[in-house]
Amino acid sequence: MNYNKKTVKDVDVAGKKVLLRCDFNVPMAKDGSGVITDDKRIRAALPTLQYLLEQGAAVIACSHMGKPKGEVKPELSLKPVAARLSELLGREVIMADDVVGADAMAKAAALQPGQVLLLENTRFEKGETKNDPELAKALASMAQLYVSDAFGAVHRAHASTAGVAEYLPAVSGFLIQKELEVIGGALDNPKRPLVAILGGSKVSSKIGVINNLLEIADTIIIGGGMAYTFSAAQGGKIGDSLFEADWQEYANEMVAKAAQKGVKLLLPVDTVCGDKFAADAKSMTVDAGMIPDGWEGMDIGPKTVELYCSAVKDAGTVIWNGPMGVFEFPAFAKGTEAVAQALSNTDAITIIGGGDSAAAVQQLGYADKMTHISTGGGASLEFMEGKELPGVACLLDR
Repeated sequence: MNYNKKTVKDVDVAGKKVLLRCDFNVPMAKDGSGVITDDKRIRAALPTLQYLLEQGAAVIACSHMGKPKGEVKPELSLKPVAARLSELLGREVIMADDVVGADAMAKAAALQPGQVLLLENTRFEKGETKNDPELAKALASMAQLYVSDAFGAVHRAHASTAGVAEYLPAVSGFLIQKELEVIGGALDNPKRPLVAILGGSKVSSKIGVINNLLEIADTIIIGGGMAYTFSAAQGGKIGDSLFEADWQEYANEMVAKAAQKGVKLLLPVDTVCGDKFAADAKSMTVDAGMIPDGWEGMDIGPKTVELYCSAVKDAGTVIWNGPMGVFEFPAFAKGTEAVAQALSNTDAITIIGGGDSAAAVQQLGYADKMTHISTGGGASLEFMEGKELPGVACLLDR
């Protein structure tokens, strides 16, 4: 995939109406009060937004939130986002009552340079997730330039992430530019040794990534729930641990492929297990592949922690995607925390691939020690798989 895409700095935006695709899919309070519980994604959009306004553009921002499936659901309205964005920008953000209806069209037509309009949740339109050309055309008709800055959504070809680029010149904002430069650079021309740490629950969701990284990494470290499928495939006892029976053959193939390519593939040597899946479970540490019946693996053990931490010590680049254990339960967060701490102490370029690993690093207080924390879970995974991202492919090449 070509990562060398034009950005907002490569085009003249003065006096133009710019359609800016943001990722404002923020978590909201469950009580329907419209309170945003974490505004990180709104803050992340500010550099691109402020740049466009400073350059004299009129900005029409759009985003999805949740999964309303083409229906108007008031609890998934972007009105609270408009209010928070107004506070952060220190200027009024005009809110449209719809996406491409009469209100949005009138407000977009009247928009002046230096003003911001936020369209309603793009997924209130049935055509959004189907990448309907009519919806894409209607969105594009409001503006003269399209700026994509929602990395969390670029792996989906939707009307507002890829479709509009058929009708407008399309460039990236600063968020996507950074993702492409940092992750793209790590995949294309990494500072070596390149160490990839892969965790999370399922082998099935990471097979593509492991496969692609076997071509470029020096060391691959496996943790989290997916390690038990590897363990079972090698004849280990895994008790009631997470297990994908259909993927054992793949796990063994990966081990063989790593040996053949001279890539170090590290698997846990010991496991912290619990007698039930709960924060207050009894715990004990056993050798890998020796988990008794009625117990399940919940974290990597202390010897594994030592092994994994020493593997990242002299790394040039580390990519981490997926926790080492059930980090939501403090008793089983030690492996994930140790890896986060090891990454915070290394001189390597450290890239956290969104999703749960990003949440873990934030929660454990190591976020500011990482080189880059990706803003997209699914998107960064597909990026690392070497897949083409439709929301990036549609942007103009430099």
